[in-house]
Amino acid sequence: MEAKAVARFVRISPRKVRLIMDEIRGRKVEEALRLLTYSPQKGATLLRKLVDSAVANASANAEIDVDTLFIKRIFADEGPSWKRFQPRAMGRATRIKKRTSHLTVILDES
Repeated sequence: MEAKAVARFVRISPRKVRLIMDEIRGRKVEEALRLLTYSPQKGATLLRKLVDSAVANASANAEIDVDTLFIKRIFADEGPSWKRFQPRAMGRATRIKKRTSHLTVILDES
C-alpha cells in the first residue's frame, strides 16, 4: 500500500529542492527524517513537514505498517512564478521571477 502527500505553491525554486530530494530518495523514512532534521537548507524543513504528513496519512490507513515505510517516489514540479520588478539605473527595470513548486512524496512498504 502507498501513502501520498502533496504540498502545492511552496515558495522555493524546484531546482533547489530537487538537490535535497536526491539525497533522501529511496531511503527509509526514519533515516530520511534524520537527514532532513540536520540539513541547513530551507527546503529540508519543507520536505520534513511533507514526509511527516505522508507518514500521518499512512498511519490513518489500518493496512499500512508505518515502521516499514520508505520513500518510493519524491519529486518537485514547477508551480506558477511571481513576476516582480527591480528598479535599475537610468529609469530601467529588471524582471525578477520568484519561483514556486509543487512537492509530492509517495511512501511504500518495504
